Amino acid sequence: MVALVTPMMGDESVDFDALERLIEFHIKSKTKAIVAMGTTGESATLDFQEHRDVVRFVVEKTAGRIPVIAGTGANSTTEAIELTQYAKEVGADACLLVTPYYNKPTQEGLYLHYKKIAQTVDIPQILYNVPGRTACDLLPETIGRLSTINNIIGVKEATGDVSRVGQIKELVDEDFDLYTGDDATAVDFILEGGHGGISVTANVMPALVSEVYDEALAGNAEKARMMDAPLTELHKNLFVEANPIPVKWAMAEMGLMGGAIRLPLTPLSEKYHALVRQALQTAGAL
Repeated sequence: MVALVTPMMGDESVDFDALERLIEFHIKSKTKAIVAMGTTGESATLDFQEHRDVVRFVVEKTAGRIPVIAGTGANSTTEAIELTQYAKEVGADACLLVTPYYNKPTQEGLYLHYKKIAQTVDIPQILYNVPGRTACDLLPETIGRLSTINNIIGVKEATGDVSRVGQIKELVDEDFDLYTGDDATAVDFILEGGHGGISVTANVMPALVSEVYDEALAGNAEKARMMDAPLTELHKNLFVEANPIPVKWAMAEMGLMGGAIRLPLTPLSEKYHALVRQALQTAGAL
């Protein structure tokens, strides 16, 4: 699944024409699902109406050809409920809910937050744990408690700690999905029992990322690692500055869209241009 960027015009407004082209690019590239309005989609800098407009647009233009997962997390439980309800109304297939950032809730607070959203809005929901961005770590024990709620169907685990796979699997049923949010460790995550990933690298190399994941899911460890090797530099260098700064620059370099990004994020520093360009060349994107 791709953690889709949100293309923007020079005035920082959403470039819906470019967004439609990206949707078609991913469908043709056999991306399994689109995640709209996650971290990579700059959800933290789009206002409430823009957030909803992007989710609706992606659902409409995808037109049921592949699933759409809407990022609807917030550090306000009531706001997360409102976004999640809207995503259901416009036809999203599921929602991805990041842990409440900045607030630093307790594990009990996290449990009650997710429980209330799930019980209020009847749509499949995926937990999203990325403590490096949120200052909040959703622990395996809390994930285990939440997994008993029927419409909480999985977790995006973006710590980069592959040992979490086994810890979580011991606490959840077999039908609970484990997705990685860390491209660099994705192959190992899947080989340890994960079910896939929500990928930043897939924005620039979706077909290859999809093939790598398929091989890992089939248990073909050697082949998956061999196919993933050309992507290693991308997995690393797409994070030389805060995501999505490098990936938006890379996509502009590839001609997929313009490179505009919204403050307080800024375009990729010039000192990193050669580094990211080289990673694109190594991967075969340029």
